[in-house]
Amino acid sequence: MDSFHMILLGIFAVVAYFILTDEGVAAAFFYVTRLAKTNIERYWWWFTHNPRNPVVKYIIYRRSLKLAKELMAEINKDKET
Repeated sequence: MDSFHMILLGIFAVVAYFILTDEGVAAAFFYVTRLAKTNIERYWWWFTHNPRNPVVKYIIYRRSLKLAKELMAEINKDKET
């Protein structure tokens, strides 16, 4: 192992020691990881639903076009009867 991996292993060991011995540190670690996960999910949702995103614009356009065609077919069907 090189020194970089040894340093990471040492940091991990120290953090794991504090998490296992102190309940407050364990709770803080839990809440920080939960906060990080929530922020990642928030950014991912915004990336996949932002109307400025060209892919999302295209999906909205296709969905609207399909709905318009269905509505026109229904209106034309009602006019014939």
